[in-house]
Amino acid sequence: MSRRIERLNSLIRQEISDMLLKDLKDPRLDNFISVLRVDTAADLSIAKVYVSLYGPEENKKESMAALNSASRFIRNELMKRIRIRTIPDVLFQEDNSIAKGAQVLELINEIQKEDSL
Repeated sequence: MSRRIERLNSLIRQEISDMLLKDLKDPRLDNFISVLRVDTAADLSIAKVYVSLYGPEENKKESMAALNSASRFIRNELMKRIRIRTIPDVLFQEDNSIAKGAQVLELINEIQKEDSL
């Protein structure tokens, strides 16, 4: 990955995080959302935004639907905030790596407790 793409990924991640905090007022986005990373295609056609959602499974689905419906608004806001010729289309994907990591740590703790007995 080129240095330019890495800087663009970081900038898009920061701007989308800021928009989630300040600009998006969708009631379906009431649970905690964290933007983990952004992967932009080399031709700048698509930016995959990986988000972590906390809360019940039903709320997660609603939040993903809200994010996907707001993707056009987010792209238009990125056009205003980032000065590059082509702004990529934004695709949101849920990333469960934090939840999986927590499960692994929980299993390790259980094994350590069993070993100490």
